Amino acid sequence: MSQLIETEVVVVGGGNAGFTAVHAAMERGRKVVLLEAGEADMAGGNSFYTAGATRITHNGLDDLRDWLEEDDRWGTTVVPPYTADEYRSDLEKVTEGRNDPDLTDVLIAEVTDTLKWLHSKGLKYRLMYERQAYERPDGSYLFWGGLHVGNVGGGEGMIADHTRVALDAGVDIRYGHRGTELVTEGNRVVGVKATGPDGDVEVRAESVILTAGGFESNANLRKEYLGEGWENAKVRGTPYNQGDMLRAGLQIGAGRGGDWNSCHSVQWDAFTATNESNRELTNRLTRQSYPLGIIVNNEGRRFLDEGADFRNYTYAKYGREILRQPDSVAYQIFDAELRPQLRTEEYDMPGISVQQADTIEELAQKIGVDPAALATTVLEFNDSIDRAKTFDPTVKDGRRADTVPPKSNWAAPIETGPFYAYGVTCGITFTFGGLKSDTQGHVLDESGETIPGLFVAGEMLGGLFSNNYPGGSGLAAGCVFGRRAGSLA
Repeated sequence: MSQLIETEVVVVGGGNAGFTAVHAAMERGRKVVLLEAGEADMAGGNSFYTAGATRITHNGLDDLRDWLEEDDRWGTTVVPPYTADEYRSDLEKVTEGRNDPDLTDVLIAEVTDTLKWLHSKGLKYRLMYERQAYERPDGSYLFWGGLHVGNVGGGEGMIADHTRVALDAGVDIRYGHRGTELVTEGNRVVGVKATGPDGDVEVRAESVILTAGGFESNANLRKEYLGEGWENAKVRGTPYNQGDMLRAGLQIGAGRGGDWNSCHSVQWDAFTATNESNRELTNRLTRQSYPLGIIVNNEGRRFLDEGADFRNYTYAKYGREILRQPDSVAYQIFDAELRPQLRTEEYDMPGISVQQADTIEELAQKIGVDPAALATTVLEFNDSIDRAKTFDPTVKDGRRADTVPPKSNWAAPIETGPFYAYGVTCGITFTFGGLKSDTQGHVLDESGETIPGLFVAGEMLGGLFSNNYPGGSGLAAGCVFGRRAGSLA
């Protein structure tokens, strides 16, 4: 017989969206139980594994000073404004217009105020110099790509802050409790069943908020919905996102929302032994300085435009491109001139998959690529660069390599030894398909009718992303729609 717990609001999933929903419900004086599949040392969902970057609108640094952690570099820093129109345009561009316009409007209108509200609760934010700015020759810093703000301490710091705030407010956090199915009376959801350390649990509540993530950790579901080969992707984040609560929602008649056939996937360290769900290295296993160099497959051929846009607008789809290559492996290639510009947190991490050599041919041998093929690729790339344009990673500089495929920006010759090759594969972050909802987070059935008592937020909410997404908009959506759900539950 299962243990019965009675409360007013139950939240399933203790990541960023779940905790934001908790804070909003507690602010209204609601009694809240949070069910988290991981034990305390494995908690936090995918949010723990992120860098904590959150895409917001703002009018520049002066608009941010009051609620960001102060930095000595502010006096020499330029943070370009990021407007609502730019945010909307970026979402429409990278999703090829498949983003739900109503959800998009709410996200953009409320994200900045929501982060300020979370800051007032006790979460700490900063400018992300090491990820989103380059130091210019005069010693100043210029931020780029519309993504400027993140949590102090990254994802780990975010979850620590969320947890502290929730516990101080008296939230009942149940670690090691994995949601399995929803409890209904008629057409209303009245609770959730879960398995816990001491057996089965049933939590009865007036409102259930689902924030338990997608199905990216389930190899069978990845293959079913994303296609052949996706079972081989490496899981970047939590191992607990198996799709259990998505299935539970569908079983009671919830509609599917968004794109169930695509996901967020990145270039990920291919050969480090512990390159899945790594709680110590977390996001440092990504390899995101690729716009500066070239990427080749194990046949020595380039296969994508490394400089098509700022990293923030291409990184979430390029993992898929690598999955399609022979053996689902590729190599990021840099020379000695480029190497100092790579992200220290990612390219200087312990145990990194890297080979170094004095010549391109020797480098090719070390990574098992035909030396003549790689040498030809590099020579053709170098010879096709428009060297009349100045290389400038802080802007889309138009410095093009007119080869096949082209490199549209930041084409720097690979010609000065030593040379470096970083092995990468496809790391899956989260799936874009979720449950259908309105802009308040109410879950809808297939006919568009509200399912009473059931809300959704975070990666379980479908409709915002398809094929790709702008960096930092996932955490932003989790905050906005988590707060909305918690404010109504």
